[in-house]
Amino acid sequence: MDIRNVTNACSAEAQGATGDTGSGPSDRLHTFDCPAAAVLDSRGAVVRWTGTAEDLTGFRAEEVCGRPVQELVAGLPHDPRDTRTMPSSGRVRLRHRCGETLDVTFRTTTVGGSAEVLVLAAPTHHVADHEQGSALLRALSAQNRITIAVHDTDLTTVQTNATPGTLDGRPVQPGARLSDVLCAGDAENLEAVLRQVLETGTPVIRSSQQVSWRHDQARQHALSLSAFRLEDARGRPTGVAALYLDNAEQMRARRHLDLAREVAERVGGSLDVVRTAKDLADVLAPAFGDLATVDLAHSVFDGDEPTKQLGGGDMANAALGPTNAVWPAGIKRGESIPALPDHPLLHSFRHGEPVVFGLADLIAMVGDPQLVAHLVPKDAHSVMVAPLHARGLTLGAISAWRCGRSDTFTEDEADLMKQIASRGALAIDNARRYTREHRAAVALQQRLLPPAATDTPAAETAGVYLPAGGGADISGDWYDAIALPSLRVALVVGDVVGHGMPASATMGRLRAAIQTLADLELEPDEVLTRIADLVQRLAAEAPHGDGDIIGGTCLYAVYDPVTRRCTMASAGHPPPVLVRPDGTVEAVEISPGPPLTLSGMPYETTVIDVEPGSVLALYTDGLVERSDRDRGEGLRHLTQALAASCRADRALDETGSALLADLTDHAPRDDAALLLARTRTIPAADTAHWPIPADPAAVSQARQWITHQLTRWGLDDLLFTTQLIVSELVTNAIRYGRAPMNLRLIRHHLLVCEVTDSSSTQPRLRRTRTTEEGGRGLFLVARLGGRWGCRHAQNGKTIWSEQAIHDSL
Repeated sequence: MDIRNVTNACSAEAQGATGDTGSGPSDRLHTFDCPAAAVLDSRGAVVRWTGTAEDLTGFRAEEVCGRPVQELVAGLPHDPRDTRTMPSSGRVRLRHRCGETLDVTFRTTTVGGSAEVLVLAAPTHHVADHEQGSALLRALSAQNRITIAVHDTDLTTVQTNATPGTLDGRPVQPGARLSDVLCAGDAENLEAVLRQVLETGTPVIRSSQQVSWRHDQARQHALSLSAFRLEDARGRPTGVAALYLDNAEQMRARRHLDLAREVAERVGGSLDVVRTAKDLADVLAPAFGDLATVDLAHSVFDGDEPTKQLGGGDMANAALGPTNAVWPAGIKRGESIPALPDHPLLHSFRHGEPVVFGLADLIAMVGDPQLVAHLVPKDAHSVMVAPLHARGLTLGAISAWRCGRSDTFTEDEADLMKQIASRGALAIDNARRYTREHRAAVALQQRLLPPAATDTPAAETAGVYLPAGGGADISGDWYDAIALPSLRVALVVGDVVGHGMPASATMGRLRAAIQTLADLELEPDEVLTRIADLVQRLAAEAPHGDGDIIGGTCLYAVYDPVTRRCTMASAGHPPPVLVRPDGTVEAVEISPGPPLTLSGMPYETTVIDVEPGSVLALYTDGLVERSDRDRGEGLRHLTQALAASCRADRALDETGSALLADLTDHAPRDDAALLLARTRTIPAADTAHWPIPADPAAVSQARQWITHQLTRWGLDDLLFTTQLIVSELVTNAIRYGRAPMNLRLIRHHLLVCEVTDSSSTQPRLRRTRTTEEGGRGLFLVARLGGRWGCRHAQNGKTIWSEQAIHDSL
């Protein structure tokens, strides 16, 4: 029977069947795995037929053997009856038993030198897939950075393209395991990943692994692992295919990016030169080098600009990284760097480029093995030095050392070092410039603030000041103790808005204005009113946009040791705290007026009685306001601390320092000022009062009273001048003033004469002509006494004069 008839019959049978029609060629091809084989004799007849040929065509051997091959092939391009003309390979369409045709690719070869021909055939698309897969595998195997390994189900290496230089420099033989090449721990980690792929079938893509070879365990290598499971035609696992990529360059690039990001995040957060240098050294070691040093010009530490030509001997070490490393004797924190001889590599350094020195280069440059041992860390084999260049200035140098088995520096690492040095130099220069400005602001404020301690007849005072940021930021807080006539003292504390030089300058102007107003002996509320007007003028004079940041608060108090009273007024400032001699503490109830930024508003005066030995504490809000508490809670803490610290046997400056350390943060956000005043009193025996009658005859009575009082005090040497002064003052009061009038003497290191009347007329010192009979009274008072003046009160004025008492009492 002709095979084509069998094909037609099978096709008709398939078309008439109503049940299962069986599987056609397209249904069976997906399971086809091996090529079909058949043997033809010299006449082109089939003499042998394999099972794979039956799977491919659907014909059994008894149906095909003895039949011409032309009955199986459609449109043969050659004569099938002569196998000698049959091509060695090609493509044909092969008939299937069910009537369809298949596109197959075939190869032919003679069998054992006989006339018989072996024909191998497979579906063309299978052959194409196989050829593409083989080409891909060959291409991958040819890549020296990609290692392909096929592992069986026991994870034994079955096949690999690993050659010397692709893994650990040694050939990998089939039958080897990962533990034969890698360290035990690394091999276990990789086998765990491969075993998971083998069990789950889930591939692993680009898993980063750090491994070490068995023969070189000290050095680590970066690999990228991709793995997938191998299966047979039935889907059963047969092994794992793994691709190992050399990931060193990618990991190096990632480390460089991470290092650059860390430098940007960590370096520059501080405005301290040494701290910035330390941050830079900590970032570099050990991420970039095993050891790192940052050396700066001596002038940079103080905030000044370095010299134009910077070299050894001009720099000192600012930071070491890590600090706990073993450093040579010649590298120590804070010590100068010795001068080095000129070298060609140093020319690149002077032009802003990093330079790399090997150990041999260092020895050749220095020329002294002992000096090399003095300067070079142990086991160091190379060093990269980069200049810290910013804004046209070379501030110093940064050095990274590599020791032991570490890799030598590469060109891309030199580029990275240049970037790091540039960023670090800007951060250090910012800190240097801030140090210079901060030093100037500190110097300005130190010169603007009064002496820390004063000692007057009215009070012993001690002031302490803490800048914001633990000394990193100067602001406008200030305190003052101003000696006033009649042995009184003015206590001042204030807080100017803002920070830095502008705030310090504003503070200096306000302090000078308050001292001037204090000399005018104005009442506290009047002083604050005039200061508020001054602040408004300063705001109007400020550059555009800066007027809103000029302002502040102030507390002004005047203590009189004779009356033992303290008069005070507040311009938006926290109330003072009074510590009595018996240890009781209270915040003074005071009515705060508006801050100094508002002018034209009245201020209210508060008067309190103060016992001798009491302590008045005036402070700024930085002492009572912290991040963890509000002002009310801070005031309670202050009163408790004052109750515990203020003792009669303890110095005020010691008390003030202890209070600031206890009540402020380590690095407060706002500066704080504290003024402590321990009050004193003038004994009643050292004062004398005499009411002045409104009668011209009272002048002679006043002289008699003065004579009696000074004689009692033993001040006979001041009797004549005092009689003249009192005569003039009493005469003026009777002539120009109004009753009631009063004469008062105060004895201390000075003799104070005061005449008070109810008139608000301001006396005026003037130069009289020779022919004038009057107008010389105040001139005599000014010439005979040391100082004289006039102060106004709500109900009149007081004219006073002071004379020094030379003899001790």
